[in-house]
Formats: sequence, structure tokens, C-alpha cells
Amino acid sequence: MFYYVLKHVLLGPLLRLLFRPRIEGLERVPETGAAIIAGNHLSFADHFLMPAILRRRITFLAKAEYFTGPGLRGRLTAAFFRSAGQIPVDRSGKEAGQAAIREGLGVLSQGELLGIYPEGTRSHDGRLYKGKVGVAAMALKAGVPVIPCAMIGTFEAQPPGQVLPRLHPVRIRFGAPLEFSRYEGLENEKSILRAVTDEIMYAILELSGQEYVDRYAAEVKAEETSR
Repeated sequence: MFYYVLKHVLLGPLLRLLFRPRIEGLERVPETGAAIIAGNHLSFADHFLMPAILRRRITFLAKAEYFTGPGLRGRLTAAFFRSAGQIPVDRSGKEAGQAAIREGLGVLSQGELLGIYPEGTRSHDGRLYKGKVGVAAMALKAGVPVIPCAMIGTFEAQPPGQVLPRLHPVRIRFGAPLEFSRYEGLENEKSILRAVTDEIMYAILELSGQEYVDRYAAEVKAEETSR
């Protein structure tokens, strides 16, 4: 219930009023049935702008840190994400990737929309980074289409580290659904998972027009932080 109040009464109308996002290709999101929406991730605002403009409910796999923050702010953030139906995923340890896949498959098995950011983290510099193969594993195991999505302008509106967003034109572009039935039965082949993931990332790249970096964002962030 809170999800729909948030979307239609509270946050959704405010975001649409402030950012007036320009939407392209919304008709490419299926009206019924399970599907994955895979997008670039430039800003904390992405979590709210995309659900605000979609006709259907979408569930995101959200990093566990959003649910475990300290103090009053941490509790409020956790309550907000839980009330909005978002699923915490622990990104540490060897089992983190498998846990995320299990949670995602649970959402898809109910015929719902699943939102995922294949980069695994927000881009710290506005570039598009190499995708992790979890999105491919879920698409192949569930046998569902993947709709690529590009958020454009959210990095300028609210870059990492900025608490309050500033007004900036935003565009949200949805690409044609990608289907991978040709790989049925090959969901455990590493080369297939990599190929499918790269195809998804290329579709996002075509929509977003970002500079592409063939490395994982987390690795680049760690290197730059250690300098």
C-alpha cells in the first residue's frame, strides 16, 4: 500500500513536477508478465524517478547498506526502502551474487517487474562500466525479456555525495526488449553469461550515449580512493 501512496500521492507527483522527465519508449515495457529492466546507475535519484513514471510496480534489488545505516537517518532510510517493497542484497562475500540471483528469481516467478543495475554500483564519474553477469543469469533461468533503460541527466541532478538534488533536465529512455531464448539450457556457461551481459550493456550504452569503460566500477572506485 505504501508503494502506491508513495508513487501516486507523495513522491511521484513531486518528482514529475520538479524534474519533468522526458520519457521515451515507455510502451516497450510489457503491461503484464515478468521482465527485467536493466539500467545504468548514475544517481540515488534513479531509484525513485523510474518507478515514478512506470505504469507497473517495479521491485529493485537494493544494496543492504540502505537497510543497516546508523542513527535516525539510517532507520528512516531502512523503513522507507522496506515500505516501498525493495529487497536488500548483501554485496559482500562469495555468496552475495547467488543471493541476489535467488531474490531476483523470486520476484520474476511472481510475474513482476524486476529492476537491476548491472554495474552493481553507482557510477562515480558519469561513465558506463562493465556489467556483472547476474542480470544474464536471471534472464536465462527465468526465461524473461530484458528491457534496457538509460537514465540521462540524473548524474548532473544528483551526483554521488550530493544530498539534495538540483533541478536539471532528465530523460528516461527504454529500448526494445532483448530476448535470449537461443541460449536456453546454457545458463551455467560462463562465456554465454558474459556474452548476454555485454549485449545488455551495449543496448544501454546506445540509449545513454555514455563513455564506456570495460572494467568494473567498484574496482576503479577502489583504485582512485587508494591513491
